[in-house]
Amino acid sequence: MALSDPMRLRIVRSMVSRQGCMSCTEAAPCPSMAKSTLSNHFRVLREAGLIHTEKRGVEHRNIVRLDDIEARFPGLLKTILGFFDAENRDPSRASPP
Repeated sequence: MALSDPMRLRIVRSMVSRQGCMSCTEAAPCPSMAKSTLSNHFRVLREAGLIHTEKRGVEHRNIVRLDDIEARFPGLLKTILGFFDAENRDPSRASPP
């Protein structure tokens, strides 16, 4: 359920591609997203066990729990992100305007 939302999927994709801790703002899929909405997306990802969040000073730093996810569900996240990437590259799969 956590990755069924396109914005959360984009957040995770962004974090995986950067391979490190990111603030919520750095991982935001679009700069105009309201902070409350962004906070909710990160809460859902955290509660689903997909990310780990640490507070450093006034900033929350997030990292995808790749090793834990891979140990529990081998290949799942890679498959989901691979499908997401392929779908976004293939114009024939785009939804009509």
